[in-house]
Amino acid sequence: MYEKESLLPQPQTAVSRGRSRSLWALCAQITLFCLLIKISLDAFFSTRERHQPSEVLAKCPQVKPLFPSRASPRLSKMDDYIGSPKFLNETVARMAGAIQTPSESYDDLGPIGEDARWDIMFDFAAYLEKTFPLIRRTLTLERVNTHGLLYTWQGSDETLSPTVLMAHQDVVPVAESTVGQWTHPPFSGFFDGRYIWGRGSSDCKNNLIGIMEAVELLIDAGFEPKRTLILSFGFDEEISGAQGAGHLAKALISRYGKGGAAVIVDEGAGTASIWGSTFALPGVAEKGYIDVEIIVRMPGGHSSIPPAHNGIGVMSELITMIEANPYEPHLYSDNPYIDLLECGAAHSPHFPSKLKKLLPSHRVKACSKKDNLALEAAKAGDGVKYLFTTSVAPDIISGGVKSNALPERTTVLVDHRVNVGEHPSDVQAKLVKLAEQVAEKYNLTVHAFNDEPEIPRSITLKSAGRVLEPAPVTPTSAGETTPYSVLSGTTRALYGEKLLVAPGIMTGNTDTKYYWELTRHIFRYNPGWDPGQEGLGNVHTVDEKISASTHADGVKWYSLFIRNMDEADLS
Repeated sequence: MYEKESLLPQPQTAVSRGRSRSLWALCAQITLFCLLIKISLDAFFSTRERHQPSEVLAKCPQVKPLFPSRASPRLSKMDDYIGSPKFLNETVARMAGAIQTPSESYDDLGPIGEDARWDIMFDFAAYLEKTFPLIRRTLTLERVNTHGLLYTWQGSDETLSPTVLMAHQDVVPVAESTVGQWTHPPFSGFFDGRYIWGRGSSDCKNNLIGIMEAVELLIDAGFEPKRTLILSFGFDEEISGAQGAGHLAKALISRYGKGGAAVIVDEGAGTASIWGSTFALPGVAEKGYIDVEIIVRMPGGHSSIPPAHNGIGVMSELITMIEANPYEPHLYSDNPYIDLLECGAAHSPHFPSKLKKLLPSHRVKACSKKDNLALEAAKAGDGVKYLFTTSVAPDIISGGVKSNALPERTTVLVDHRVNVGEHPSDVQAKLVKLAEQVAEKYNLTVHAFNDEPEIPRSITLKSAGRVLEPAPVTPTSAGETTPYSVLSGTTRALYGEKLLVAPGIMTGNTDTKYYWELTRHIFRYNPGWDPGQEGLGNVHTVDEKISASTHADGVKWYSLFIRNMDEADLS
């Protein structure tokens, strides 16, 4: 019996070893199979790309310059005037006047009608009324939620869906401590011969005044629209837009219905030089958004008898874990950055060879968990990486009330901008897992995204403010007349065919987040362009400025786009 028992395990071990060898062999075969598929796909797409360049170009078609066909001597005279030094000087003066009204919006603003800081918006509306008298006499103005400005230029054909142009009246506040750092005072609207300086010059009184200038000029030139034109100007975009755009969008959806507008153009991306080419990049998507408040509750007591880990220490450990587990870059199929890569591969002389090799087979991704194309593209820097990566940023932290008292409640606010193709719920799930690891270590209870009250010795996670899914992606078909083709054709009419147009994506959010139901065709685009001015014009910081030529070109673009949309057959 003893011998039998001692001998029985031996054949089982042999079987176990045999199974182990079989598993290793199977894994090796699967790995080899995946490798062979990848090599085959790379070879196939590479060969196809070399022998069928027309297919590569077809992935990024460029629209021919589009000029309005309806002409008149007065409209021609208007076009010439917009390009004149006289108009440049006049529009600079009007821009300066807009900047000189400090329409700042603050995070802690109270209700409209009670907090006097809202009242500056009355001054800005009065300035617009005085400065653009033809608009005052021709368009219908409705004031929505007191300060929202909704202008309607009624078209002659009510069967045509309206064009909607957007901007916001408010600006980011200027911190008193930074005023002395400005080259020119922040609300001076100073013009040095090239740049207009001041808060709001680039974000986004340039767009608002540009739109108003274009409409005023079109009225003066005798233009009468067939397609209704809507101007929708919010007044609290810099603090989420709920009071302004939130109410304006509801008014428009109520009037025209879901999907009732032909197109929306709001502030957004501009023009950039990449890979030896210059691209206009109208934003056709926005990342999602979720702020998560994390609260650690730990026992208090006198600081002279501290525990090994108090609430601040535990919170620090959790924050460290959050930062040590970032999201990986991932280019989902509907992310517009893929379209920009396709355009670069098709048109740009210095498009990176590694990206060109990875791009054709990206949508197949045989047996691969890593997104090699996204990882390679992310090497261009954080500004590019976060176009296709969920970002994580602990922004606000507090804890403790006295130097000799242990903190009983420690909080942190973590900002997330959610990648196109992912969801705020993914963020929540990941944070819960990390919080549970810390909670287990310190014997704490986790309350995650529910209405349970805080209790001692706990970690609570809850959404702070609005949770926003990534925006629906705007269609970018250019094979027929579409809003995207009209925008592209207008842009190339103004700047020439050397300028390429490709879909762009916004890492932040604009007022358009309230308008998703009004139309599928939403573009976040700053149309003015000065090749000599790089960057965003110091948006939200010291020395914000815009070149006068950028502003004037924006006026030209709006005047062309309004007329091109008026003629567009979108049926």
